[in-house]
Amino acid sequence: MLTRTRPLLAAALTLFGALAATVTAPAGAAEYKSEYKLSVVGSRPIPIAEGAYRWAELVTEKTRGRITVKVYPGSSLVGGDNTREFTGLRQGSIDLLVNSTINLSPTVKEANLFSLPFLFPDSKAFDAVAQGEPGKALFGILESKQVVPLAIGENGFRALSNSKKPVRAPDDLKGLKVRVVGSPIFNDIFTALGANPTQMTFADLQPALSTGAVDGQENPVSLFLAAKLYGLNQKHLTLWNYIADAGLFIANKEVWESWTPEDRALVREAAVQAAAEFTALSRQGLTAEDRSALTALASHGVQVVTTEQTDVEAFRKATRPVYEKWTQTVGADLVRKAEEAVAKSR
Repeated sequence: MLTRTRPLLAAALTLFGALAATVTAPAGAAEYKSEYKLSVVGSRPIPIAEGAYRWAELVTEKTRGRITVKVYPGSSLVGGDNTREFTGLRQGSIDLLVNSTINLSPTVKEANLFSLPFLFPDSKAFDAVAQGEPGKALFGILESKQVVPLAIGENGFRALSNSKKPVRAPDDLKGLKVRVVGSPIFNDIFTALGANPTQMTFADLQPALSTGAVDGQENPVSLFLAAKLYGLNQKHLTLWNYIADAGLFIANKEVWESWTPEDRALVREAAVQAAAEFTALSRQGLTAEDRSALTALASHGVQVVTTEQTDVEAFRKATRPVYEKWTQTVGADLVRKAEEAVAKSR
């Protein structure tokens, strides 16, 4: 008799365990994946990548392991083509995304707002736009594309480096071969300044600099130092605040809706915190209180032209036609809101 009851007892225990798991798990937990894929442009130690890893860490911590996230750096889920990440997010091959507005701009034309030349004089102006009405409007546009934007941060003002000479005014750029990202507004900006822009991937940039195929490039100082571009003949660097790159934290809509409201709130909270932390990291060493990035540049033999030493008005005047042209692409109302936010931040 005892032998015959053992299978029944085992079956009962199995059923009880399954029922207990169902009762104690949060609503919707049956739909949770064992792991979620987070794609990010770039790799550590650049700030935007650090922000992605921090988001993943905070999500697991705040949800007590109900949501586990794996980071895929360098846009590896889309073969390194960071302009395809947003499409991957919408189609579901990517669950979470941390990406630059520059890389979103081919698909989301309004994201070019953050690439309008000389719109942002400083980080205070950037915050006024990103965290104010213009940022909310951009989030609304992204939501209409069936994704869930959660947070925004600053990926750093893009500085110009080259191997030839100091750049302080538009005339200094004439004839310089400058690598730019594959977004048309960058080609327009550098053409207006008299340079010879060449679009190429970051992977192609480093050999191009070492061989002299291009004279220079533009990227945040944090990336310049992390990638050791000073070792590729880049001995002149100009801080001119011509654009401030923004980083967005976004979720796939179906994934988002599969989570409980409580977990959604925790994932959003984690994104906001990670965005704030990566913004601070992007600005590190470039503030009035902390000039350590400038010290690091000098230690590598890089001659720095600061914003105070550039003819910002001349740059702004030369690129004004580009600004006006791309205002029509971005949307005049959104640009107007951004300009008002910048003015109020002064």
